[in-house]
Amino acid sequence: MNITEVAKEYELTPDTLRYYERIGLIPPVNRAASGNRDYTEEDLKWVFFAKCMRGAGLPVEMLIEYVHLFQQGDATLEERRELLKEQRDKLRERLNEMQATLEKLEGKIDNYDQRLLNRERELYNEQTASTK
Repeated sequence: MNITEVAKEYELTPDTLRYYERIGLIPPVNRAASGNRDYTEEDLKWVFFAKCMRGAGLPVEMLIEYVHLFQQGDATLEERRELLKEQRDKLRERLNEMQATLEKLEGKIDNYDQRLLNRERELYNEQTASTK
């Protein structure tokens, strides 16, 4: 696939893909004889990984480090595993915080719903009392 096709497929811009490659967020992409990027299935896996991890809020610096370690081979398996576990734990913590915030918002919305319902009842009672 060329860069335009990949950008469309993953809902990224070609500039974002070039940036990801330039900073090492994804490994260097294969090139066609013309010099244009020619994304292989392996390249697409890296694009998906980068988009997924960034979408979850993982820091660019950590992902660059992960890619760098990956390129060093199996000698870094344990280090990569630990890096991912650390990020997983941070993500779980953020999810718990977000869940608590969501519950707080739900409570606030319920409070407003009840107040609006009470207000509507008051207006209804006032209208029916004035028509008697």
